[in-house]
Amino acid sequence: MDGVPRVPEQWVPEESVALRFSVLGPVRAWRGAQALPMGSPQQRALLAALLLREGRTATSGELIDALWGDDPPSQALAAVRTYASRLRKILSPGVLVSESGGYAIRLADPSGGASGGGATLDLALAQELVADAEKAKSRGDLCHARALLNKTLSLWDGEELASVPGPYAETQRARLQEWKLQLTESRLDMDLEQGCHAEAVSELTALTAAHPLRERLRALLMLALYRSGRQAEALAAYADTRRLLADELGVDPGAELQELQQRILQADPGLAEPSAPLAPETAATPVRPAQLPATVPDFTGRMSFVSELCDVLASAEGRVMAVSALAGIGGVGKTTLAVHVAHQARGAFPDGQLYVDLQGAGARAAAPEAVLGAFLRALGTPDSSIPDSLEERAGLYRSVLDGRRVLVLLDNARDAAQVRPLLPGTEGCAALVTSRTRMVDLAGAHLVDLDVMSPEEALQLFTKIVGTERVESERQSALDVVAACGFLPLAIRIAASRLAARRTWTVSVLAAKLADERRRLDELQAGDLAVKATFELGYGQLEAAQARAFRLLGLADGPDMSLAAAAAVLDLPLDDTEELLESLVDTSLLESAAPGRYRYHDLVRLYARACAERDEHPPGERAAAMSRLLDFYLATAAGVYAIERPGDRLVDHLETTQYPGLTFSGGSAALDWLYTEAAPLLACVRQSVGPESLRRAVDLLWAARDLAESGANSHQYETTARAMCDATLAAGDAHAEGRARTTLTHPLLVSGRIQQAAEQAQLSIDRAAAAQDAMAMSWAANDRGLTCLHQEQYASGKTHFEQAIEGYAAIGNRPLEALSLCNLSRAHLGMGNTDKAVEIAQRALATYLEIGKTLRLANGHFTLGIALTRAGRHAEALSQFSDALSVFGSHRQRLWEGTTNFRMAEVHLAARRPAQAAQHAEQALALGCIGGDRMQGTVLTLLGRALTMLGQLDRARACWREAVNLLEQNGGSAQAEEVRVLLTPATAA
Repeated sequence: MDGVPRVPEQWVPEESVALRFSVLGPVRAWRGAQALPMGSPQQRALLAALLLREGRTATSGELIDALWGDDPPSQALAAVRTYASRLRKILSPGVLVSESGGYAIRLADPSGGASGGGATLDLALAQELVADAEKAKSRGDLCHARALLNKTLSLWDGEELASVPGPYAETQRARLQEWKLQLTESRLDMDLEQGCHAEAVSELTALTAAHPLRERLRALLMLALYRSGRQAEALAAYADTRRLLADELGVDPGAELQELQQRILQADPGLAEPSAPLAPETAATPVRPAQLPATVPDFTGRMSFVSELCDVLASAEGRVMAVSALAGIGGVGKTTLAVHVAHQARGAFPDGQLYVDLQGAGARAAAPEAVLGAFLRALGTPDSSIPDSLEERAGLYRSVLDGRRVLVLLDNARDAAQVRPLLPGTEGCAALVTSRTRMVDLAGAHLVDLDVMSPEEALQLFTKIVGTERVESERQSALDVVAACGFLPLAIRIAASRLAARRTWTVSVLAAKLADERRRLDELQAGDLAVKATFELGYGQLEAAQARAFRLLGLADGPDMSLAAAAAVLDLPLDDTEELLESLVDTSLLESAAPGRYRYHDLVRLYARACAERDEHPPGERAAAMSRLLDFYLATAAGVYAIERPGDRLVDHLETTQYPGLTFSGGSAALDWLYTEAAPLLACVRQSVGPESLRRAVDLLWAARDLAESGANSHQYETTARAMCDATLAAGDAHAEGRARTTLTHPLLVSGRIQQAAEQAQLSIDRAAAAQDAMAMSWAANDRGLTCLHQEQYASGKTHFEQAIEGYAAIGNRPLEALSLCNLSRAHLGMGNTDKAVEIAQRALATYLEIGKTLRLANGHFTLGIALTRAGRHAEALSQFSDALSVFGSHRQRLWEGTTNFRMAEVHLAARRPAQAAQHAEQALALGCIGGDRMQGTVLTLLGRALTMLGQLDRARACWREAVNLLEQNGGSAQAEEVRVLLTPATAA
């Protein structure tokens, strides 16, 4: 800033910059961001003694006792004065003061008011945070209290008063360590209260290893294990504790621990669920979903049903759960009534309302586990905390809802089996279910059979939409109209809306049109066909562009469709597409599922397809629309793949597309799109089995392979891959079949079904060779090599990997060449060539580093970590695994995070650090691993070894027993036998 006088740096008054002190770690001081020199250990001991008095004066005699105890030097008083003088020069004026023959340090009030020099102390801040946490806990806000305790514990930076000598420091160090442990216990207790039991097991395992005689930690570990479904381990942990206390102290466990053991033995229901809902650590209050669709402004009649249902829902506060199930034919108004009642009752459910269309009328009803995943996210649960299995998700869902008053509207259910996992099951919550089938097997449900409207109600609805003046002048014609509609609310609404939009029509004109039996008789009968006539009325009102959009968009499967995908189907710009779709929403023929996303009612979709078959000309336009949608998904998925894996030339070998896809500015947005579009993308693949689209569909599945590792979509991905294998085999297309079997091999490998994976990989090699598909041949060879690794056929694996490397090198695909080098390194490890394995892994990592920081860079770090572990270079191995863990985490590869934690546990165990090994093994179990249940058995085996070294023998044996079961059930009989040896008394001893 030329021309403006500058203030020399030395002129800035130091007292204007705040001082900060720390004792929860090394004794240190900062002026702003500048660390200050604190001098000798004795000088730091003097500073610590003054700081821990929190502003109170310490006499010279007290300071001498603090520094030297009963054996002070002859010049102790002079030394104290010297240390104080040096500190006064370092610190700001007015901070260290002399008074009453002693010294004091003036600290600021942590709540905001300074009492002197304005210096702050980390201990004072910690005490303030703990006080705030206690206040939050007392008012029932466990989420905020837990966050405050986490913030408090983050203030620690290593050992308290590190390297500070003297008896006073020793006493205070022990006091602070005990306080930290108490805070940790309090925070862990809140973790369990909020349903975070699976995450807590890892930390508690490490803490009990460090503090084996602390019964409170043992109790928390037992409870966390029990709530994680590991009852045998919980009881084994008690047995370990009882034996340890008897051996070390000659006493039995305390009353709390004994009572907990009895409650676990009795499967006490009070232990099964936490008493407070799970909430995100980043939020001070729970997320309050408000997902109810808008109620119709002209809702008519049904007053007895409204009153009945509202009374049932209002009773939820005093019952375990209130469930009402509405049944009736399509178009009878189940959803309209349910939404209206839900809005009427929402005041009784202040913690939110959840809504989902279960798509029960379609060929592919919504999977309960997918719905639970959406509900958990809506309730504030992060993706990383959502488990994979239906049972675990249902349990977490009920835990999150415990203590809340939430209304759940489950619309269009197929049957009771689909609904049961979605019911809250706790007092204060309620569920409202609609279905075309009467759910007599839904225990405890209040059943409501919804019939058509009465003639009076039907006429009222018609009048509200059309207008009183027009209806009163032609009352009989109006009655004829609603009768022709079969008094079905949806049919009446569409008919009346059509009339209201045509001011030149009279009611009698509409009645005459409906009298035509060719358009009405069989369509307005009971059953599914009853709705078709009403759809025909709405379809007849559409302009040509609207009708085309309605027909073509109905061709696509999947639960919904994005605006961009719809634009591809219609071959229109986004703005024009949005205008058309919003106009269809206005006619009730299309629903707006969320901003930028649209969906059909199941029956409307079927009707739209019938219209497309009947009305779309030329007929080839239907195939062209679906071809554009497939191109859109393939082009976009290929772009996501390229962003995630720079330099990987797979995208160059995919089928070409005519319609463009989306582009993204970064990897996060690209992955967001892939996971959001998973269901419609996979549905598009399953639909595209014709000769013109089959190869592109297989390539789309190949490019979207990340879905196989996401957990939430892995089952749907595998199902789709199997369907494509069948389709390509039936078509006799060796090129497409080779690639399809590659897509199936991947989820089989991820889930640990190695023999099946080996069979598919070999078929892929054979088909790709027949089609001379170099990319698929190399890929399949790498996959076949992976199966050999799992089967301990290392020489065969080496051969396959070398073939893959040669093939990738020939087509210039360096990232995949590096990937196969990683795998080749592991084959050499299996053959005992450790030095060679390290060398190859280093080459692979160097290649990845040249390409740039991508997802596959984690593979390089991971593989080198394994080789270094085998070489006994443990510190280097941990560094590589840590780097791999960071990359896997940033790319949302949860299963690979778990697998990396397992490998880190192996390193710690080899280095005889059992506490750290157990902690990482627990993390691996919580996250899941590549390899499915068989790999879980391997992790449990390692965990048992670590627990044995920690003296927790009973818990170790519980782990081994579970490992044996998992290994035997998943093709690991030889490994299971090795674990059985560990269970023998001689080995255990």
